[in-house]
Amino acid sequence: MRTLWILGLALPVVAHANVEQCSTETFSASGLTVTSASWEAPEGNVHVENCLVRGVLNPYVGQDNRDYAIDFELRLPKDWSQQFAYQFNGGADGVVKPALGNLSSFLPKEYAVNRGMAVVSTNGGHDPKHHKDMGLASGSGFGFDAKARARYGYAAVEEMYPVANRLIEQFYGAPASYRYGIGPSNGGRMAMVAASRFPNFFDGLMVGYPGFNLPKAAIQHAWDVQHLYSLTGDLKTSFSREQLSAVGDYVVKQCDNLDGLEDGLIFNASQCQNLVDMNDLVCQDSNTCLSQEQADVLIAMHQGPTNSAGQPLYSDWYFDAGIGSENWRVWKIESPVPAWGYNPIIGAMGSSALATVFTTPPTPVDGDPKALIDFLLEFDFDKDAPRIYAETEHYPESAMDFMTPPDVANPTLAGFKAAGGKMIIYHGNSDPVFSVADTIRWYKMLDKNHNGKANEFVNFYQVPGMPHGNGGPSLDHFDTLSSLVAWVEQDKKPGRIISSALPDKEVSETLQGATRPLCPFPTIAVYNGGDTKDAASFVCR
Repeated sequence: MRTLWILGLALPVVAHANVEQCSTETFSASGLTVTSASWEAPEGNVHVENCLVRGVLNPYVGQDNRDYAIDFELRLPKDWSQQFAYQFNGGADGVVKPALGNLSSFLPKEYAVNRGMAVVSTNGGHDPKHHKDMGLASGSGFGFDAKARARYGYAAVEEMYPVANRLIEQFYGAPASYRYGIGPSNGGRMAMVAASRFPNFFDGLMVGYPGFNLPKAAIQHAWDVQHLYSLTGDLKTSFSREQLSAVGDYVVKQCDNLDGLEDGLIFNASQCQNLVDMNDLVCQDSNTCLSQEQADVLIAMHQGPTNSAGQPLYSDWYFDAGIGSENWRVWKIESPVPAWGYNPIIGAMGSSALATVFTTPPTPVDGDPKALIDFLLEFDFDKDAPRIYAETEHYPESAMDFMTPPDVANPTLAGFKAAGGKMIIYHGNSDPVFSVADTIRWYKMLDKNHNGKANEFVNFYQVPGMPHGNGGPSLDHFDTLSSLVAWVEQDKKPGRIISSALPDKEVSETLQGATRPLCPFPTIAVYNGGDTKDAASFVCR
């Protein structure tokens, strides 16, 4: 593969497609049906003319007698940069999201497709329309088929990757010179899995807030729901917006000056954890104070789930300013979705995934709001939690086997490094879904295994105030893909990456128009004097 890329460098920087090539007759591969191929004019967030190819790969009928297939779309820019981006999608997959090569931290001009990259996106091998009888659990219904589970975890990429490369070469007459993988959340997990399982597939991997221990993180959903429910018997009234906002304000007050400037951003999040105690907020004013029971619940949630012997089942969590954000609330407390009974995301999507995908054998659960919450309330951390490691005759791979990188407990990424691969990871300190503390722990292990030199091929960045994806009191716009491309193609190792606020976000007036550096772990941004709105006034140390 490397040889092909070297030969590809002899081609022009931009390759121009033959207009007549955008036809279903152009594309063929074993197990492939191309359903459409047409030229698309620039529109909306797609700024380039492209050949949009849609198709179906390797359909089959599962052990649950449901239909499965890898549905996909492939965008082939008319003016091609000779780069290919595989878009790993978030959530439970199930739908083909537009093949843009985007992350929530990007502006549209920064999407991979708008850089001239060919981009593929798939449904991960399953479609909820074949599980409509499962109601709100339809998105996780594929968990009753072992092959569909494996496809969701890793095998859809294994199947689609060579086909996408074949279609690209059929269209342009040449292979891609560089291949990238881009994914947030579950897609970030998939990028990390690819680095471990398929070390020769990608030259560069762009990893956003990854759920690389997703089955363990799903146990946190049950832990949170049981603790929150204990307060009022209703998740939606467990904490008011004012109370969680007060918690965020308290954390900022305790820790904001650790980086030399009080601006609402906590760059020294690690030291901050030593200065925060929810008991400080216990008082009688119910609008902004916490009851002792509420303080205890927040402490327990941030300590992470354990069994009755006190053994940790996932990870601890950082207290950070974004705990008062709408993003944090929608995931943990309540959503605006009537069909979910206004329950939070963890009580809908999270519950069904834990029941049918992440435990073995899968547990049938009624797809209505009450049943999904009841499943989490009844989850037994002694008896049910070990099922993320379980295997059976009909489900020979455990959730931890098919969902996580094979070397997740002791990461080396030896094959990826040997192949010359590069990876950039970023994660918000306020993420309510996947713990940034878990990502830090993973990176520290990787670094130890490489004698303190993991940053020779993997860089990790923490984002203050950012919950899951974007939002919160954070500067959540940053172009990490340009840094990755420069690292891969020009051997320019990334250092500080400049962040700013995306439009219409929950940032203070102080941070409107401000820029800050995101620093490669373990360094943090420290104010060094000068214009407080300018990233140039900060150093990484």
